[in-house]
Amino acid sequence: MKHLHFLGICGTFMGSLAILARELGFKVTGSDQNVYPPMSTYLESQGIEIINGYDPKQLATPFDYIVVGNTMARGMPIIEAMLNQRLKFISGPEFLKQFVLDTKWVLAVTGTHGKTTTSSMLAWVLEYAGLKPGFLIGGLPQNFGVSSRLGGSDFFVIEGDEYDTAFFDKRSKFVHYWPKTLILNNLELDHVDIFENVAAIQKQFHHLLRIVPSEGQVIVNREEKNLAEVLEKGIWTPQVGFGGSAGDYTLNLLKEDASVFEVLHQGKIVGEVNWELVGRHNALNALAVIAAAKHVGIKEDVSTEALAHFKNVKRRMEVRGEVAGIKVYDDFAHHPTAIKTTIDGLRKKIGTERIFAIFEPRSNSMKLGQFQQDLCASMQEADHIYIYEPPTLSWSTKAAFEHSKSPVEVINNLEVLADIIAKSSQPGDHLLVMSNGGFGGLHDKLLNHLNKK
Repeated sequence: MKHLHFLGICGTFMGSLAILARELGFKVTGSDQNVYPPMSTYLESQGIEIINGYDPKQLATPFDYIVVGNTMARGMPIIEAMLNQRLKFISGPEFLKQFVLDTKWVLAVTGTHGKTTTSSMLAWVLEYAGLKPGFLIGGLPQNFGVSSRLGGSDFFVIEGDEYDTAFFDKRSKFVHYWPKTLILNNLELDHVDIFENVAAIQKQFHHLLRIVPSEGQVIVNREEKNLAEVLEKGIWTPQVGFGGSAGDYTLNLLKEDASVFEVLHQGKIVGEVNWELVGRHNALNALAVIAAAKHVGIKEDVSTEALAHFKNVKRRMEVRGEVAGIKVYDDFAHHPTAIKTTIDGLRKKIGTERIFAIFEPRSNSMKLGQFQQDLCASMQEADHIYIYEPPTLSWSTKAAFEHSKSPVEVINNLEVLADIIAKSSQPGDHLLVMSNGGFGGLHDKLLNHLNKK
């Protein structure tokens, strides 16, 4: 049995890939400097041994391949030891391409926002239609209970991330996936630690378009100007548009919160979705999924029926608990656009009940201060705003929220933050916790303080 060792195994992509490798019959181990639940416990439950930290001594084991995550960098002792010892290594996306995707009909979901939700929807629609797809998703789809699997057919759904592949391969991950069906959902400036501007991201998206076969299909959001500019650079694959008034697939909201809407194909109603999700952004995600499913032969009425049974990914408006009528949500939103659409969707669902927006500026782009001017505007639908400011932040959140119409509190201690919010909340309030990390267990701290209250 060949032995793979994953460096950076607790990331959502690498952890999911490790599960696939084990399913393929490899012996799998890994290490990470941030070993914490849920990924750590999930991997251990799958029989994968995890080493805490990157001590080069772990390389003494004779691995067949070291799978290198994109958090690894030159100068790290373990990477220098790997290179000096001339050990065999490969990036995660390249491993995925060689060992899983080469023989598959790949359906890739790309975009700045909504990749995890949309790829989970797509995998579920294919599953509901009996196609038994494989998938790799950067989250935990609740319809499946696992973030990846090989599947029982030629179809494979993957979340196509534009972030770079590895320290030795600066192309976007998604160029390794060779999709036959490609969803282009949206495109904004993000990941400013590696992308200088929108044009740099558009260049990577166009690299991806260059490898989609002419017998494939590109499904594109017609409401996105930045995507239209990518297509103008050249496309060799048939297109299907969704959204706006120019799309092949459009929607008619029957409820303002987008929990019920009609699906139209070239102006004709082809189905109705009545589901658990809210927000127009999710309705657009559904249109993309319906179009992609049609490309593999699933009729619209089957897709809309499947979506009625779709359960969203964990950490996407997930209710973590309720105490005395006060709900605590966990959401992955970490970009101003995602924050704004998340709050808007909740607002349309709950009406005038109070929303407490609670945010941790944790992503690389946030830490660099890229979005500080947009952050305040993205939260103005909330009734109260609470910002956790870690000591390592290089910019002032107080200054960024100086002109906020909603009251703002900036706090640098999580226990104090949880205590203040718990004391300020009352029955009927919605505590929306937003971070792309664990937020120091704030959700549980809030629930504990609410119970004490």
